[in-house]
Amino acid sequence: MEHILPKEFYEKYDTLTLAEKLLGCTLVHESPEGRTSGIIVETEAYLHNDPACHAYRKKSARNAAMFEGAGVSYVYLIYGMYHCFNIVSGQKDIGEAVLIRALEPVDGIELMQKRRGTTQLKNLCSGPAKLVKAMGISPDFNFLPVYADEFYCLPPKDDNFELVTTTRIGITQGADLLYRFYVKGSKFVSKLG
Repeated sequence: MEHILPKEFYEKYDTLTLAEKLLGCTLVHESPEGRTSGIIVETEAYLHNDPACHAYRKKSARNAAMFEGAGVSYVYLIYGMYHCFNIVSGQKDIGEAVLIRALEPVDGIELMQKRRGTTQLKNLCSGPAKLVKAMGISPDFNFLPVYADEFYCLPPKDDNFELVTTTRIGITQGADLLYRFYVKGSKFVSKLG
């Protein structure tokens, strides 16, 4: 039996620490089409006092999931066409989350390839919108706990890796903050830096 990371795991850490602790964990989606999973190799933290954070200004219909308790999914639309998946962190009503930026595909690779329309393993989940599509994550996942029967994280099988801490990607405000983390040497990371 697999040991699903419980709600308490997400509640135990502040947002920056959780962004680091999620590296090496396996994200799993048990869908009607089949199981897909991938090892989290890249994350970004978004804190409530950070100008790049969706919760920076105030709670809205779009970012409401960010104000839930830790361990809840926050899925949002970018550029009017792609979705990104975050795990809510910090305390309820604060508005913080960890963006999952890249996965190393493990289970259901053929299904991921079909969903993404590519056979390139390295390219399947090497970016936040790519992994959402490959994993079959939809806007319906917004507010879904990441410890649900069909959608959850497993603890790292191997945590013997070097961590790289750097600046986030694709933002203009808060661009100098070292809130991005990735597994050094992983070929599945979205962008080195």
